[in-house]
Amino acid sequence: MRDAGRTLPRNDPRQYDDLAGEWWRPDGAFAMLHWLAEARAALVPPATRPDALLVDIGCGAGLLAPHLAGKGYRHVGVDLTRSALRQAAAHGVTAVNGDATAVPLADGCADVVAAGEILEHVPDWRRAVAEACRLLRPGGLFVLDTLNDTALSRLLAVRIAERLPTVPRGIHDPRLFVDARALVAECAGHGVELRLRGIRPGVPGLVGWLARRLRTGDRSVGTGPAPRIVPTWSTAVLYQGRGVRSG
Repeated sequence: MRDAGRTLPRNDPRQYDDLAGEWWRPDGAFAMLHWLAEARAALVPPATRPDALLVDIGCGAGLLAPHLAGKGYRHVGVDLTRSALRQAAAHGVTAVNGDATAVPLADGCADVVAAGEILEHVPDWRRAVAEACRLLRPGGLFVLDTLNDTALSRLLAVRIAERLPTVPRGIHDPRLFVDARALVAECAGHGVELRLRGIRPGVPGLVGWLARRLRTGDRSVGTGPAPRIVPTWSTAVLYQGRGVRSG
């Protein structure tokens, strides 16, 4: 990624400081993260007890927060990027500066752990999964979305997507993409039976959004509807996971 006069390696966390002003722009560089946050939150049921805790690993600037409003959770967000955490705190998230592979929270503290668009950014995603499962209380819910380790995913998410003016260049390192079958097996080893489904942006909404974005050229696409994330038959590119910890 080239920004502010410097070139950074792929997946370098400093990119998020350079892009700090983009987080809450619904049509900015992180627009798709808004769509994915809404879809991820839809997997989270209302809290069943008054002190329920949701731990949001890789929370960024707290994009999940508006979609959890009214569900009854205390929302704790964990992230490495302090500039993002400051924005998360401004949106009601209890911000914790920490690594996804070494979360500074107690075993079994969480009713829900969310890991949205983070596993494909972690050099050791298995350690991140182990941490997520460690945080869950028995009966707790793990929800996630990530990119599959396939040739099609690398083609669409890197080679094609990064040619569009809507995706930051170098934001992903395809060597870190997460094999879906390996992820299911890893979660099972930690007592979480993970069920997967493929997801994608809805085609009509995405085409309309891209057309408006490319036409205006200033990243302001007016008042048109945002694309919705919808299920698809294949997990080959982008997929969601949902599972409950046993015990």
